[in-house]
Amino acid sequence: MARMHARRKGKSCSKRPLITENPTWVTISATEIEDIIVKMAKDGNVSAKIGLVLRDQYGVPDVKLATGKTITQIMKEKGVAPALPEDLSNLMRRAIDLNVHLKENRGDISNKRGLMLIEARIRRLERYYKRNGVLPKDWKYSLNTAELMLK
Repeated sequence: MARMHARRKGKSCSKRPLITENPTWVTISATEIEDIIVKMAKDGNVSAKIGLVLRDQYGVPDVKLATGKTITQIMKEKGVAPALPEDLSNLMRRAIDLNVHLKENRGDISNKRGLMLIEARIRRLERYYKRNGVLPKDWKYSLNTAELMLK
């Protein structure tokens, strides 16, 4: 499949080994993993960072195999999930930073196009999340509201 905003095809990447159960060498129980996730989420960490810490410091290769649920599902159950999905908020941060750059450098037309592409991705994700009920139907993206929500 081709890339979204480029006319080139992607390379295939490595896949995880097909494992259906938690490895025996993982010593942490599922409840301990959930407690760690909740504690880190309350500290303000996003789910990707929590997964990295669990892998590197606690030796948990896959949270879903260990607990039966993903990190975001655990965060939603415990009530510590962020208001916006992580991928949408990351794109909005990138758009804000690029807009600040473009205010200082008005002639930077390649980054102006980059901002358009990022905003197109944001609108596409917005439609997807509205359709699946993650965002309310009246939620609307704009740079001003994004700055207020994220900073």
